[in-house]
Amino acid sequence: MTRIDAKFAQLRSENRKAFVSYVMAGDPSYEVSRDIVLGLPGAGVDVIELGLPFTDPMADGGTIQLAGQRALAQGMTLEKTLNIARELRATGDETPIVLMGYYNPIYSRGVDRFLTEAKEAGIDGLIVVDLPPEEDDELCIPAQAAGLNFIRLATPTTDDERLPAVLTNTSGFVYYVSITGITGAAAPEPSDVAPEVARIKAATDLPVIVGFGIRTPDMAKGIAEIADGAVVGSAIVSEIADGKSVDEVLAFVKSLADGAHSA
Repeated sequence: MTRIDAKFAQLRSENRKAFVSYVMAGDPSYEVSRDIVLGLPGAGVDVIELGLPFTDPMADGGTIQLAGQRALAQGMTLEKTLNIARELRATGDETPIVLMGYYNPIYSRGVDRFLTEAKEAGIDGLIVVDLPPEEDDELCIPAQAAGLNFIRLATPTTDDERLPAVLTNTSGFVYYVSITGITGAAAPEPSDVAPEVARIKAATDLPVIVGFGIRTPDMAKGIAEIADGAVVGSAIVSEIADGKSVDEVLAFVKSLADGAHSA
């Protein structure tokens, strides 16, 4: 059982919904992003998504693209991203960490080496948005053999014919992208999302977590009420981009977490 599996088992036993937060590693600097990550568990975050900056983030909207550019300009690397996970684990905190990004930096490092280092650093799962199920032998299956969850995204265009392929070899949780398009582009309507969540849950026992476009505590609550939890990324990254202090960012995160947990 991974930390992700254990966290969702705990949440189920407590009849609580999950709050998942995304932070781009290295934005606006290594030190600030590290301090934010170290503060996320205390702000009520159940699972941390740690963004791995990449030069061609095709699935990301402008907010997260710019965050990645700022991080790369600061010299952020895969190694430094793993160091943030190591620093959290050095505190003894067991909050699951999902590394989210693209395959190129992993491929460049070498899959075997990457998986060994990620596991040692305390990474618990991967979301690699540009590797479809047809490429599971490339990373998904080796990752699961190494003890890491491989989390897949389902979208409004994932029809009943495609859904079984998406769910095959997926573990940890399913990330449902609530809107078509790129991150942060629009706001989801729970009434539109609910039938899709139900359709996915009918096909899997995994938790279904919903993200894209959630910006307020009320939105986090509304989504958590119809899913197993909510993910917020762009809204948090925007606070960082606006130059908010670590404490201000964490206070905003806590408000979102409180919203999701009140569902």
